[in-house]
Amino acid sequence: MKQILLIALLLNTAFLQAQELPFIKADQIDRWKEADTDTVWVLNFWATWCGPCVAELPSFEKLNKEYADQKVQVILVSNDFKKQVETKVKPFVAKKKLKSKVVFMDESNPNTWIDRVSPEWSGAIPATLIISKKKNQYLFFEKQLSYEELETAVKKVLER
Repeated sequence: MKQILLIALLLNTAFLQAQELPFIKADQIDRWKEADTDTVWVLNFWATWCGPCVAELPSFEKLNKEYADQKVQVILVSNDFKKQVETKVKPFVAKKKLKSKVVFMDESNPNTWIDRVSPEWSGAIPATLIISKKKNQYLFFEKQLSYEELETAVKKVLER
């Protein structure tokens, strides 16, 4: 019986770690910012080791669910260490059952892409950029957001 449980646990762990987690480069930020569509992009920069980041993830998940029928795209951009993507990030995403799109920022030097997100950004996380080029809206937050703050910001962009 113990062997069966061990095998089941190992298979479950292998399944959890097999999830897709695309690696992106800094130029992807430019593409989101310059996308001339009706889509409102909600980019959240976070890491598994950041307490405030983890605490606000349910707000982004709720927004993703509540606005699924609207042109709102939630993207969770992991800023974890590259060597921990397989051992920490993928299992974390699976354990938390994150439904929002999760990507990994594959740049070795954050200084090469932080200003692309916002010149206001010191580099601290959590940080969130809400953008819609078509509506000429760029809202940046360098703090933990409550659901109410997040939804208010998204509504502001959607209603413009």
